[in-house]
Amino acid sequence: MALLRQAPAARIMNQGELFLIATPIGNLGDITIRALETLRRVEMVAAEDTRTAKKLFQRYRINAPLVSLHDNSSPAQRQKLLEKLAAGAAVGLISEAGTPGISDPGYRLITEAVERGIRITPLPGPCAAVAALCASALPLDAFFFAGFLPPRPGPARRRLEALREIEATLIFYESPRRLNVTLALLLEVFGDRQACVARELSKIYEEFLRFPLSELLRLGAEREWRGEITLLVSGRDTKGINRDPEVLAREEERLESVLSAEGFGRGLSRRDLVDELAARFPRLKRRRIYELVNRRDF
Repeated sequence: MALLRQAPAARIMNQGELFLIATPIGNLGDITIRALETLRRVEMVAAEDTRTAKKLFQRYRINAPLVSLHDNSSPAQRQKLLEKLAAGAAVGLISEAGTPGISDPGYRLITEAVERGIRITPLPGPCAAVAALCASALPLDAFFFAGFLPPRPGPARRRLEALREIEATLIFYESPRRLNVTLALLLEVFGDRQACVARELSKIYEEFLRFPLSELLRLGAEREWRGEITLLVSGRDTKGINRDPEVLAREEERLESVLSAEGFGRGLSRRDLVDELAARFPRLKRRRIYELVNRRDF
């Protein structure tokens, strides 16, 4: 079939093209002209959720055939798409919302297409992580996208411990039913860092809650989280930016509570104990932690 644009001379004859098409994360008006043009001209569109895709297609009168490509899709389904591409088809790929391949199953098709030498063309557009970051009031000079944490507490904790020393702003996706559990774990592993819950981006009930983790956890105990959640957390503080006296006082209270826990510190030297607490409470100066530890008998 005719491709969507003039192919370079070096391009393989009849080679297809996979278009990664960013779609709205809520407001259906957030779609580019180029995305609409491409969706109307490709031979088919692989969608993470065909129900969501149909709403978009109906709004903009798009008639391209839809095929499902989600977490439970078989390798055979991807193989059919790869065969179409190898035969010269132009195929669009969309996620349920936002940019394809970011925390969605489309990355498998992208990887396999690249391995087969199929041309990949990304169409820039909406992305929840970037939209939330811009309005979070957290540092924008560097950020780290961490996606979804593992669902089980042990692996989730180990993942956070691996991220603890990163100085860039951290971005997570989270479900509303798990948000409080994640906030508590972040508070325990990272200490009381500044954070932001960005909820229902671009939708009617869009909301940004910019507070320390402890305050977000308190709010979570008083309300039922709903909607799509992007959670952002400040990176490890190495420049003394987060030295608010009230925040530091709460950190000391939490440290005292940890020290009072039955069995805590058993078998550790004072130096090892201070090392462990310094990692868990990065806002407190090591000298202050040492003072608080020395007040107690272990």
